[in-house]
Amino acid sequence: MSGFGELDGVVSDGDRIMHFGDAFREQRRLAEGAALAPLGDRTIIEVSGPERLTWLDSITSQSVGRLAAGESTELLVLDPQGRVEHAAGVLDDGTSTWLLADAGDADALAGWLTRMKFRTQATVDVRSDLAPIGYIDGGAVAPTASAAAFAPNGSPLIWADPWQRISSGGHQYAEVAEHPAADYAWRVAMLSADAADALAASLDRDALAGLLAAEALRIAAWRPRWSTEVDERSLPHESDWIRSAVHLNKGCYRGQETVAKVHNLGHPPRRLAALHLDGSDAVLPEPGATVFAGDDEVGHITSVARHHEDGPIALAILSRRAPVGDLVVRADGIDIAASQQVIVPADAGATADIPRLTRLSRRPSAPDPRDAPAAS
Repeated sequence: MSGFGELDGVVSDGDRIMHFGDAFREQRRLAEGAALAPLGDRTIIEVSGPERLTWLDSITSQSVGRLAAGESTELLVLDPQGRVEHAAGVLDDGTSTWLLADAGDADALAGWLTRMKFRTQATVDVRSDLAPIGYIDGGAVAPTASAAAFAPNGSPLIWADPWQRISSGGHQYAEVAEHPAADYAWRVAMLSADAADALAASLDRDALAGLLAAEALRIAAWRPRWSTEVDERSLPHESDWIRSAVHLNKGCYRGQETVAKVHNLGHPPRRLAALHLDGSDAVLPEPGATVFAGDDEVGHITSVARHHEDGPIALAILSRRAPVGDLVVRADGIDIAASQQVIVPADAGATADIPRLTRLSRRPSAPDPRDAPAAS
């Protein structure tokens, strides 16, 4: 990715820098806010025009119609059945709205937005000339990232991931006293290609981290993303994505009826869980590996990493009826014990307080006037 990929010892997969030579050290530095991670697996889309925010508000899951300059949020594009089709981080600078999408989804998202414009005064451009750089806010590298960020309209383009807390209009299904996202102050600075090259030349290797480090921190925070947790069946409820990407009280949009119905009256058919994997066999399962409860297949791994403190960890999409105890992940013919931590409980949803009507057969019969006491 830009000048970062030209450094010695870099291990890359195309534009994706996996690590700079020591993935665990990079992960610790990234968690401390002392390292920057080039995000070659993300792409930036610019949406400009005077009607951009009201238009995006009308066609996506998030309330962005009054998004203030410098404010960040996240949106989903749903199909008519409420299933997730696209996802993106959102940042407005007062003149343009900047969408941060997974690279595998960016062209499809931009194409869909372009088809949905009709007569809307908005323009959609994939900005392949910009480089996203991720980091944890509050550490030593934050001022460096802020100073390097692109600011075409006077406001530095730095997206603050809303996953750290429940967004306005959102809802959390995870029943935990302290959510692991509380410390996940993830930021993404958007840099011009020249600024990224200059940053790569100026930074010490200790201030750089690869995608393996970034993914481990994301998984530990239970944070879903399009490229890993989304398939053709995904509802936002299943991965607790209503927490940051869905506004339950906004106006109508495509898929909103299903979102409301599942949240208020039903339960999502699947649920996201965090798994702590037994590392004694030194086998790390690939995404897609099957999860079993006894002899029953109950789901599959969506994301997996080696965490510098927690060891092998994973996110998995499970059947709602999967038991909440220990599970087994099968990879390369090896069964790996997995301790489960419930993220989305089986009874998630059905939040509406609807009074139960008494059945007609159980209603007390009307008193017989002949049984009334005689008047004195």
